Order: sequence, then structure tokens, then C-alpha cells
Amino acid sequence: MENIHSNTVSQKLLRFSTSILSALVWISSALFGLYILAFYFKELLSGNTTQWNEVLPGLYDTTTPNATYGIGLHFAAGGIILILGSLQFIETIRLKFPAIHRWSGRIYVFASLLASLGGLIFILVKGTIGGLIMDVGFSGYGILMFLAAVQTIRFARKGEFETHRKWAIRLYALAIGSWLYRMDYGFWHAVTGLAGHGDNFSGPFDYFMDFFFYLPNLLVAELFIRRKKIARSGLASVTVSILLLAIVAFIILATQVFWEHYWGDPILNFFK
Repeated sequence: MENIHSNTVSQKLLRFSTSILSALVWISSALFGLYILAFYFKELLSGNTTQWNEVLPGLYDTTTPNATYGIGLHFAAGGIILILGSLQFIETIRLKFPAIHRWSGRIYVFASLLASLGGLIFILVKGTIGGLIMDVGFSGYGILMFLAAVQTIRFARKGEFETHRKWAIRLYALAIGSWLYRMDYGFWHAVTGLAGHGDNFSGPFDYFMDFFFYLPNLLVAELFIRRKKIARSGLASVTVSILLLAIVAFIILATQVFWEHYWGDPILNFFK
């Protein structure tokens, strides 16, 4: 009986940590999506893309217009996927309003394809500010997101919905990579003052981040996919729950930093 009670408690803890992490990811990534549309995409439409360089130096360059179009496409599509992606996992919408789930899913997957292609075009034409290592890391990210988007829609069309859902989770884990990249830097800034961050993103922390912002996401996605199996083991449930709650604390701190320093004013001004 004691073992059954222990497993029940650990399972409840796992459900709680999974739910609160999902909610916070949805809220924070949606805020970042709004920021992208309110700042980057707005400036693109107004023809004032030089403003991009205030946040990311060297992003806009008059000598490489194709790179500007590519990164503009990346930003616009990225904002859409960060806002729509979370809706795809709301069970009420999926079950009671399947048409909304299907059409928003098609837009979401199409936007994911455009975001990955736009980023890859930018890297191919101009290259990243961080040089070869960042080029490799970010290209790998774009390729993986493109493949996950293709698999997500492919299995949906085949009617293999369980496999479709697994790939949708992997796609979402990759789609929020650009958001997590900012979260990681915000957290690192709050804790260390950006130790290891070099000019033009060429420091040891920057090189680490070129891959860290999306590869661990896939590990968390696999844990999420296998959460029912994990829940059968009390020790595994508690261990994963502690990890997820640590990520929750990280997201809260990083979101606060970015809202205060970057996201807040553009979003609020956009709706004035």
C-alpha cells in the first residue's frame, strides 16, 4: 500500500510539473511571438529595417537584400508559429473543434517550413554574426525543424495520428528554440552578467549556445512523449518532475528579464 501511495504522489507531481511547464512555455513563447511581430515584422512592413540592428547588430545590411527578405520571412513565420503552436496541444480544441485544429495546424506547419527556409536563406546568403560555428549550429536547427514539420504533416495525412502527435511535439520543441535562445541569454545575464559572451557572439558561452538552444529541447520532448511510461516508476517521476520544475523557475526569471529590457515596450506600444 505504501508503494502504491508513493507512486500516486509521484504521478500527481509529474502531472503538476508538466502542466505548469506547458502553461508557462505557452505564455512566454506567445509573448515572444508578439514581440517579433510588433518589432521585427512591423519594421519590415514600414521599411525601417535598420531598427533591427539596435537589438541584433549587423542583422540588416543594404548590400544583401535577399538575406533581409530571408530573415524577414523567418521573423514573420516565427511569430506565427510561437503564437499558434501552443493552441495545437489544447485538448478541448482538438476534440471539440477538430476543423480549427486542422486548419491552424496547417498554418502552423507551413509557417514552420517558411521560418526554417527563411533562416537557411539568410545563413546561405549572408552568414551569421557568430561565424562558422554559429552557421553550423543554426543551419542544423533549421534543417531539423524543416524535417520535423514535414514528418508532422506527412503522418497526419496518412492518418497515423499517434506518430503525428509525437512529431508535432518534436516540432514544437524545435519551434520554440528561438524563444529559448533568448531565455537562455536572459537567464545567463541575470545570473552571471553574460560571462563568456564575446563580441559578435564569439565567446565560449556563445559557441555553446549555438547548439544548446535546441538540442536539449528534443530531449525534453522525448521525456514528454514517454511521460506515461515514466509515471510508472516513482523515482523516475520525481526526478523528471524536479527537472521540469527547475526549468519552470528558469523560464520565470528569464521571461521577467526580457519583458523588462526588450519585449514589454514594443508589445505595449503596438496595441496603443
